[in-house]
Amino acid sequence: MADNTPAGSTTDGAIQVGGPRQPIDARVSAPASYDVADFPVPHGREEEWRFTPLERLRGLHDGSAADSAVDGGVKVEVEAPEGVTVETVGRDDARLGRAGKPVDRVAAQAYSSFEKASVVSVPKETVLTEPVRISVHGEGGVAFGHQVVEVGAFAEAVVVIDHTGDATLAANVEFLIGDGAKLTVVSVQDWDGTAVHAGQHTALVGRDASFKSVIVTFGGDLVRLHPRVVYGAPGGEAELYGLYFTDQGQHQEHRLFVDHDTPHCRSNVAYKGALQGKDAHAVWIGDVLIRAEAEGTDTYELNRNLVLTDGARVDSVPNLEIETGEIVGAGHASATGRFDDEQLFYLMARGIPADEARRLVVRGFFAELVQQIGIPDLEERLLAKIETELEASVA
Repeated sequence: MADNTPAGSTTDGAIQVGGPRQPIDARVSAPASYDVADFPVPHGREEEWRFTPLERLRGLHDGSAADSAVDGGVKVEVEAPEGVTVETVGRDDARLGRAGKPVDRVAAQAYSSFEKASVVSVPKETVLTEPVRISVHGEGGVAFGHQVVEVGAFAEAVVVIDHTGDATLAANVEFLIGDGAKLTVVSVQDWDGTAVHAGQHTALVGRDASFKSVIVTFGGDLVRLHPRVVYGAPGGEAELYGLYFTDQGQHQEHRLFVDHDTPHCRSNVAYKGALQGKDAHAVWIGDVLIRAEAEGTDTYELNRNLVLTDGARVDSVPNLEIETGEIVGAGHASATGRFDDEQLFYLMARGIPADEARRLVVRGFFAELVQQIGIPDLEERLLAKIETELEASVA
């Protein structure tokens, strides 16, 4: 087997001097690793797989997808402002794997199987006035991918990763945020209804740096995303936002992990979802670990779900583990329900028809998170997509 250990790492996976300790998540069945052989084939009873319909992963979890002919099932294009470097690199590039290791078998399979990776670099002290736009378009078939976004010290950037088309895709995305830098990433999953997408997003946040992630999931037969945050030095901030609209028969799963292993860092998580139709299934897992050495941590996580029709199912599991009492604050909340009758009554009492009142409630439910994107054309597109979904359900 080829040695897939990233340059700058030891053979046991320890990051080079200056990098973070790897996350230890007690809720997974195997330690993080770059090698797919270190992960047993999941059977669906493991904590991290018990909500996922494995048969719908099309072999991404057991190796059969990798054994089939990988035909370059996605086309990746990058549109970047002046000053940004876009590279296609081989597996030996030292930047690959710096943010952290794969944490499940699918992510490790993706890391072991990609041939070329794309690296987007924003030089230090550069402030971009336009977003970097990465288009990932599925053209059918199986594909494995790897992307790195590196933002230098005191730079500021917004990156949009837009997934469309049809594919069976396993991919890892790394975000390297330098000291004092600010990075906003918007990942849109607007796949065709037959697509399967499993991905791990790992952010390494530098000293006094800021990272904002906005994940928007609409399409796909099955989408399973694993956003993770680790801190490289004190003072880092991470904001993780997400919204999803799960239709009949879709499985959309978001599994977050924030590893507070560094003092005086902050995180805030807020995900909202709406579901409609028979067998629509949304899963949200929010894991936050505050280690003993992470004094001065301030963290909060929230998940809210709005069930629009009968037959939909939500599994929402917030987990907060605290190993030190010397923190600023920590909390979590989860709520799932139908329309707020008081809101509907208020609107209908002012002459608004019931159907329109329901649409207004759902728009308001998502509006706060859509506004976090900060890109007018993308916000308009997503609001139009929500409106299209509502026309099909809230009637």
